[in-house]
Amino acid sequence: MFMKKIVEYRKLLNVDKTVDLKDLKTIYRNAMKDAHPDKFQGDDEGLKAAEENSKKIIEAYHFLVSINPETIKQNLPEYTETISTSTITDYKFVDGRLIINFSNGSVYEYISVPKATYVKMVNADSPGRFAKRHILNAFTWRKTINQD
Repeated sequence: MFMKKIVEYRKLLNVDKTVDLKDLKTIYRNAMKDAHPDKFQGDDEGLKAAEENSKKIIEAYHFLVSINPETIKQNLPEYTETISTSTITDYKFVDGRLIINFSNGSVYEYISVPKATYVKMVNADSPGRFAKRHILNAFTWRKTINQD
């Protein structure tokens, strides 16, 4: 379900999953130049469309940066530390994403976790152990801000 959104983001910016961060930034900047609301002063309809389009471009860019292999590699030491030393304090399932809060204050989002896997986690004797075995290293993850 959420993978569809990632595909839409990639299509919007016309990139594939192998795009590096430097190229992604250039593509983003060029897309923003084309869609910038300042180009549509006096054209209310064009301005409204440009504002909507630029919001989508910004959202797509930030999300794709957060799951880019370079970003994941950069964040891996902190992530590894979190999942090996912190306990899970809370979790919720939203639109094919599993959002997990850890005792060190970190919040990670796991993308495209099947609902059935989430249900198994909820029903496990130890949801934390289940997550360590079946989720934490099995799904694309990104660090998010606490969403409470």
